Amino acid sequence: MVPLGWIGGVVGLILATVISLYANALVAKLHEFGGTRHIRYRDLAGYIYGRKAYSLTWALQYANLFMINTGYIILAGSALKATYVLFRDDHQMKLPYFIAIAGFVCGMFAICIPHLSALGTWLGFSTVFSLAYIVIAFCLSLKDGIKSPPRDYSIPGDGVSKIFTIIGASANLVFAYNTGMLPEIQATIRQPVVKNMMKALYFQFTVGVLPLYLVTFTGYWAYGNSTSTYLLNSVNGPVWVKALANITAFLQSVIALHIFASPMYEFLDTKYGIKGSALNVKNLSFRIMVRGGYLVFNTFVSALLPFLGDFMSLTGAISTFPLTFILANHMYLVAKKNKLNSFQKLWHWLNIIFFGIMSIAATIAALRLIAVDSKTYHLFADL
Repeated sequence: MVPLGWIGGVVGLILATVISLYANALVAKLHEFGGTRHIRYRDLAGYIYGRKAYSLTWALQYANLFMINTGYIILAGSALKATYVLFRDDHQMKLPYFIAIAGFVCGMFAICIPHLSALGTWLGFSTVFSLAYIVIAFCLSLKDGIKSPPRDYSIPGDGVSKIFTIIGASANLVFAYNTGMLPEIQATIRQPVVKNMMKALYFQFTVGVLPLYLVTFTGYWAYGNSTSTYLLNSVNGPVWVKALANITAFLQSVIALHIFASPMYEFLDTKYGIKGSALNVKNLSFRIMVRGGYLVFNTFVSALLPFLGDFMSLTGAISTFPLTFILANHMYLVAKKNKLNSFQKLWHWLNIIFFGIMSIAATIAALRLIAVDSKTYHLFADL
């Protein structure tokens, strides 16, 4: 909202919702293409295009998931720091320290949860944590907004800077809605598969987006263009309530990261033949070394460049745009070419071209934003 303003932000969020629903629906309709269930996005791409497309899609997915994980570690670290500052604002503990603590906790969680299906109970906790954060953030923002003087809702920056910021924000919009791993998330869905996937998508992009809208619009209304990237840094209220919200944000980040890191864990487990009891010495050692090493590197990158908004922009630009919009439209075009009329084919090609241009523009904007922030904030910055 900050780099887009009221009109651009509201229109952008709604358009991103509709476009994301459409693109994910295309992927869902191809889930059983060729009479085979494709439970990985890269499997679907490989089936349609061949081995090279499989590898390219997996590379894009990996980049997407790696930067999502980076964002979650930064978010978890920011939540821990915000909790610390509530009780001891002595500047002794810096953000990189909290990111390191968050990375350690994420690593321990990854070692203790051997596979995605073992998350069952934790997903229930995840829902509770999310609702607690949403309710607290909304109520405190609403209270502040009612009491605050007039806010500035103008788009920050001027000239070229403002244009690049707006372009980068478009990548943030698509990043907020998409993961590039719809088949993986819906791998265990019941028959009829496509019909149930569509039901899930309709629910996600209607009822599911309402909490996002609620917190986003209320936060921007309450604080204007001075709103912090991490909303709880802007709110005022009882210390224990803010601490509770920060802790729920931290715990939710740990669980959510595991969901988005699971495709990488599953790939490595399959490649190295890890199966059987999770407590087997070989399997446990593998999780400690491989998952631990992966998250150590992820945590290092998070602490090195803790620019959460910049990572969101870059992730949306280099992987979410291609995976969710360009590839989805082209796969559908190739798979259904004999069943599409000329207008439908033209429509998909226009989508491919438009989102290709958007991806390039957003990548340039995100890299410029990172370069600017790197001059403003030194490495391992305490944001």
